[in-house]
Amino acid sequence: MPAEEGLDHSLAFLKEGYLYITNRTLGFQSDVFETRLLGERAICMRGEEAARLFYDEDKFIRFGAAPKRVIKTLFGENGVQTLDGEAHRHRKAMFMSLMSDEAMQRMRGLTRKYWEIAAKNFETRKEVEIYEEAKELLCRVACEWAGVPLEPEEVREKTSWFGALFESPASIGITYMKGRNARTKAESWISGLIEDVRTNRFTAPEHSALAVISFHRDLNGQLLDLKTAAVEMLNIIRPIVAVSIYIAFTALAVIQQPEEREKLAGSDEVRLGHFIQEVRRFYPFFPVTAARVAEDFVWNGYRFEQGTLTMLDLYGTNHHPDLWDKPEKFMPDRFQHWRGSPFRFIPQGGGDHDTGHRCAGEWITLEIMKESLDFLANRMSYDVPQQDLSYSFSDIPSLPHSNIVIQNVRSV
Repeated sequence: MPAEEGLDHSLAFLKEGYLYITNRTLGFQSDVFETRLLGERAICMRGEEAARLFYDEDKFIRFGAAPKRVIKTLFGENGVQTLDGEAHRHRKAMFMSLMSDEAMQRMRGLTRKYWEIAAKNFETRKEVEIYEEAKELLCRVACEWAGVPLEPEEVREKTSWFGALFESPASIGITYMKGRNARTKAESWISGLIEDVRTNRFTAPEHSALAVISFHRDLNGQLLDLKTAAVEMLNIIRPIVAVSIYIAFTALAVIQQPEEREKLAGSDEVRLGHFIQEVRRFYPFFPVTAARVAEDFVWNGYRFEQGTLTMLDLYGTNHHPDLWDKPEKFMPDRFQHWRGSPFRFIPQGGGDHDTGHRCAGEWITLEIMKESLDFLANRMSYDVPQQDLSYSFSDIPSLPHSNIVIQNVRSV
């Protein structure tokens, strides 16, 4: 297996961000290589076959894979992302029970409702930052959809908490501490709410995420402890708010791809779908996902030893030249004849939704993005002032530097 020389390459990973693994696979002319990260040996991979291997539960486990700084901010302790085997499948089934067609229609309707309110509000303002507004909008959507009560005066504070959870894991200093503090506050708030539900001091809407998670029982028939239940509630709300990153990049694509925007006239559902899928493929979101080798095995002549940290390049796989025609070109029509592969197109992870570690909320993401795109392309008119629309591959998460500022907004 090709190996990167040196004692540790964590700083290089932080410096190169989304391109760290791809840069080295190009240099080694291999989609698999060995390096050292966070003081230990690590294997990095990209590509469809690598993803297929990575999501083989007989070969890889998630326990102990995510860095502690990610657990302390993004994921929370004992959440579904850190489980394996039957415990993971049982917990994942809880999340998947929330993803019915009816629930997705409700998500689409709530997104439309809050975009309509926001668009009217934008008309009264000199300028608007799409990313910041999208976070607040999706905080409202997420809480209402999940059955979590949210007073108008609470929205800004709670939005800042949820945003800090996904903005901080790869940061250092003040930003990282803000993420840790936000998790403490958010878990305490949600824990109290779940306790109120369990003691009948608050009635959660029937079939809502709050109701389902509050009364979910583990494989031993026990209710989840309050902290774990709060972590899983935040695993519903936080990823919905994080779709604001995709909305910022959707706005960027609408601005920079006028020919593709024209194809969206008439709010054609299929065209909207192709566009947002290309946004998810083209722009950076999650850089990598991590696991550990469950037992020694050999794959394509490469030896994987038990316990070895292994990282799959999500962004690099979505830009792999062997998998995608002209991967560095924004081409929504590539999805016109897309037949789907759970290991080739992996912006939010790969594998099976129901039993594997692919994001349970991927359908939620699609519904939110389609409705948001319709507003950005068809249901609002606005001016785009001069601004820095570039983004960095070193920033995790990456965002357009200006957060996408628009002016003179009018509802259409």
